[in-house]
Amino acid sequence: MSESNRTNNIIRASWIAVVSNAVLAILKIAVGLIAGSLAVVGDGIDSSGDIVTSLITLVTASIISRAPNVKFPYGYSKADTVAAKALSFIIFFAGAQLGISTVERLFKGGDSPIPETFAIYVILISIVVKLLLSMYLLNTGRKVESPMLIANGRNMKNDVVISGSVLVGLFFTITLQMPVIDSVFALLISLWIMKSGFDIFMETNIELMDGISDQSIYNKIFEIINQVKGAKNPHRLRVRKLANLFVISIDIEVDPELKVGEAHKIAQTVERRLKMQLGNVYDVMIHTEPFGNFEHDEKYGVSEEKLNNT
Repeated sequence: MSESNRTNNIIRASWIAVVSNAVLAILKIAVGLIAGSLAVVGDGIDSSGDIVTSLITLVTASIISRAPNVKFPYGYSKADTVAAKALSFIIFFAGAQLGISTVERLFKGGDSPIPETFAIYVILISIVVKLLLSMYLLNTGRKVESPMLIANGRNMKNDVVISGSVLVGLFFTITLQMPVIDSVFALLISLWIMKSGFDIFMETNIELMDGISDQSIYNKIFEIINQVKGAKNPHRLRVRKLANLFVISIDIEVDPELKVGEAHKIAQTVERRLKMQLGNVYDVMIHTEPFGNFEHDEKYGVSEEKLNNT
């Protein structure tokens, strides 16, 4: 998939998320206030936060499409991951705010009205819409390998659970005539939202620290290089991600009697096969060394020996 098609997919998905969440937020907050349900209002506030997260993905889509320059020679693709990190903060603090307001209401006590039955219907609508939206965002995010779309899709999926909790809370509140249950469920929802934000924050650390989640990529790279005639002992392998693309650095050993041009052809073959068989490769940097070369100060990277011993 070309970079322009990837960007267009992200923009389309972001607009759909913005519009869907805007409609749901207005509907849930209005109905929650009219029906007297703090949990429904809280669910609406969460949807309002989802509008902001979707707008962030929309703005980020225009950033990642920019061409590399002197300041950012690798381009702007990592803005995708930075945006996912920003989303985690927004999600966490939205949950914290809901939790604080709910605790204040519980401590203040006093009589609270029993929510109206019609509040249940807006939550049912929300569950259906959020489920469809989460499936769309997750599928699109995985297709274009966008961490921020996947994070937003997971956020929508969490919203299904949140709305389901609100629905259960409303049912028991109305059935048992105990409005405190509505506040208790609102507090549980706030904790769930904060956990979701924290999980996304931790997951984005891997890419921002140039780590790799799927470590099977190392074995694939070694297998490909070992099939190239003249390329021996691939080692000091380093792989990092730029959004959906791999940046690969590796050392290989060649016959020391070869001319520079011949060694270069071997390196070119390695690079070509890695790009062809792996796909989604941004760049391959290969350092050639003579057979048996050993350097004591090589501290970084992965070798087949290290990989097999882990």
